[in-house]
Amino acid sequence: MICTAFFPGQGAQHPDMGHSLYDNSAAARNIFDRASEIVGYSVSDLCFRSDKEELSRTVNSQIAIFTCSMAGLAALRERGVQIDACAGFSLGEYTALAASGVLSLEDAIRLVQRRGELMQQAADSTDGCMAAVLGLDDATVEQICAQIEGIVLPVNYNCDGQLVIAGEREAVTAAAAACKEAGARRAVPLAVSGAFHTPMMESAAAQLRTFAEDLTFHAPEIPLYTNVTGELLDVPQYPEYLERHMVSPVRWKHLVQNMMADGHTNALEIGIGKTLTGFARRISRDLTCRVVETMDDVTAVTE
Repeated sequence: MICTAFFPGQGAQHPDMGHSLYDNSAAARNIFDRASEIVGYSVSDLCFRSDKEELSRTVNSQIAIFTCSMAGLAALRERGVQIDACAGFSLGEYTALAASGVLSLEDAIRLVQRRGELMQQAADSTDGCMAAVLGLDDATVEQICAQIEGIVLPVNYNCDGQLVIAGEREAVTAAAAACKEAGARRAVPLAVSGAFHTPMMESAAAQLRTFAEDLTFHAPEIPLYTNVTGELLDVPQYPEYLERHMVSPVRWKHLVQNMMADGHTNALEIGIGKTLTGFARRISRDLTCRVVETMDDVTAVTE
């Protein structure tokens, strides 16, 4: 079986995540064990035994979601599945970097652990938030954000009629109210701890770049589409790119449209949740996307 891989970002984490993969796939179990060795604590305990509140902390959710996604990919590859292209949403792009061979598993684990730590620190030191604006076109949301005093920006271009904004809490609140006045169906606060993909992450992004300069990067072995432009990843300096990635919008719908134009229309959402599968339905009816979160899911798509 050959398919395209989508890797999710933060938000779908839940207690006992990844447990069935760990119990039923030697390849998946190896991913958990290797992650635990590198980060210095049990990632399997974090995923299986933590409550929702603990898993929702950025410093925990990032390594947990990355590990579960890589475990799901390992279980699929163990059964002969081949990936012909990949992309990940925000944090998920780091999974894509490992899946495509840009980073070794070990370096990707180190990088994700450090990213989670830095973003947690940035979130704790600022009063930022995010909100999903539903039922309004992108241009109107962009115009409203530009008119609000303070930091508030469009950050996640998910699908038509769904654009996430982020920034300073007061500015986001004002922008959300203005969007509703302009005709948005809803403006929903997101359960995240900071204003991700905004200038409020600049300090964390700069520190991540410094950390990444000690890692080894390679050219992708399979096509990898980037959040920053929505196009194929082709960058001269990965540390600089990762700094830019942390403060740039996630152009997911543009990315998916470009992948489809290149012939990638059969995808698996590998990891936790079904957020990207939901976006896929709204982006195009010509795109097939199936969820792979549990061992039952792995079996279902490989039989």
